Amino acid sequence: MNKMENISPKVQNLIAQYQEITQRIQTFATQRYTMEVQVKELERTVEELEKSKDDAVIYRSVGSLLIQNKDRAALLAELKEQKETMDVRAKSFERQEKSLRERHASLQKQIQSELGGAPGEEDEEEAKKAD
Repeated sequence: MNKMENISPKVQNLIAQYQEITQRIQTFATQRYTMEVQVKELERTVEELEKSKDDAVIYRSVGSLLIQNKDRAALLAELKEQKETMDVRAKSFERQEKSLRERHASLQKQIQSELGGAPGEEDEEEAKKAD
């Protein structure tokens, strides 16, 4: 007999939710990490642009082309805005990931409680019928 056949539908549902949340946590963690890397890259770009001389020739990557950018101030403002947007997104992913981790821990406790010998509702009803 399959082990899952011995587990109540309620616990099977909890396990399915637990597995789904595990996958979602991994997805959010990956997305958050990607955002954080992009934020760091933008920070370095802004730092280098701020260090450069006002008359320095600056190129911007557009697809597979490098295009000369003549408006340094506008480019700097745009990069800072992109960084801020990425920061907000990264923090949003972090909050969502934290919330999922809390739900994950709660489900884990529920599953352990259900499997740890505590009688489930169905078991109690069956015990009453047997008396």
